[in-house]
Amino acid sequence: MDIMDHYLYTKEHEWINIEDNIGTMGITDYAQSALGDITYVELPQQDQEVEQFEQFVSVESVKAASDIFCPMSGRIIEVNDKLEETPALINKDCYGKGWIAKIEIKDLDETSNLMSAEDYRSYLESLDH
Repeated sequence: MDIMDHYLYTKEHEWINIEDNIGTMGITDYAQSALGDITYVELPQQDQEVEQFEQFVSVESVKAASDIFCPMSGRIIEVNDKLEETPALINKDCYGKGWIAKIEIKDLDETSNLMSAEDYRSYLESLDH
C-alpha cells in the first residue's frame, strides 16, 4: 500500500495534506484498492461547510457505494471536477490527480484526531490480523 509520509489519515481511510490553512483531501490507496474500479463520485458543493468526520462525499465502484468522511472541519473551497468525467483517477493516482476536495480549515487543533503516516501503517497492519 502506498502511504504518503507527510499526510494525515483517518480510520475510515481518508487522507488530508495540509499546507498553511488549506487541506487537500481524498481517499487512501488502501480504500481505492478495497473499493475496486470507481465508477462515480458525488462531489461536495463549493462553499459547503463540513464538520470533521461527517459524510461529505459518496463514491460508487463496481463493488459497492461508500460514504467518504471529511478529515477536518472547514469550508470547501475547491472540488476536483475532473472526477465527474473520470472517477477512475482515484484508482490511478489517489494522492495526486485523484484528490477530491480542498478545504479552508476551521481549527488546526483537529489534527490531533488524525493519524500520522506511521500510525496509519500500524493501523492497516492491525486490520490484516
